[in-house]
Amino acid sequence: MNLAGKLLVAMPGMGDSRFEHSVIMMCAHSSDGAMGLIVNRPAPDLRFEQLLSQLNITHSDKSRDIRIHFGGPVEHVRGFVLHSADYAGHGATLKVSDDFGMTATLDVLQELAEGDGPEKSLLALGYAGWGPGQLESEILSNGWLTCDASEELVFNGSNSRKWERALRSIGIDPLSLSATAGHA
Repeated sequence: MNLAGKLLVAMPGMGDSRFEHSVIMMCAHSSDGAMGLIVNRPAPDLRFEQLLSQLNITHSDKSRDIRIHFGGPVEHVRGFVLHSADYAGHGATLKVSDDFGMTATLDVLQELAEGDGPEKSLLALGYAGWGPGQLESEILSNGWLTCDASEELVFNGSNSRKWERALRSIGIDPLSLSATAGHA
């Protein structure tokens, strides 16, 4: 099972409040572990212009105000730009899937500040990480559901509705979910 390019959707009662109602874009998944970015948890007190200023990157009047998110509990000060596949930053872009890429170098921020760069993007500070077998165990323990990722779900709409929208994309009514796993 390779979940890169898929979304993880937190189940109710998963036991880790840091991920309650989270939707995570899986950027890498192998036998060595997994890495993803929470795409529905905005950083309420940080604006893109402020971040650029902290990094001494000049923004232009063409600069887009991209969303900044809490990407996960690991390395809070490290930034990752999740973006549409139309961008490949100087060889430093990880191809997540045919529709998504992830770049973690300053050049993508510079290009966004100039009004260039990827057509669609969000910036995540920190990431979610799992060791070998850990994510698979959490899925088997009813911690996560998986679904296909779409640009519409990841980049558009209200962050507060992404969890519900992700569940509905796989035919699940959020009100029908149980916090306990059933085993036959």
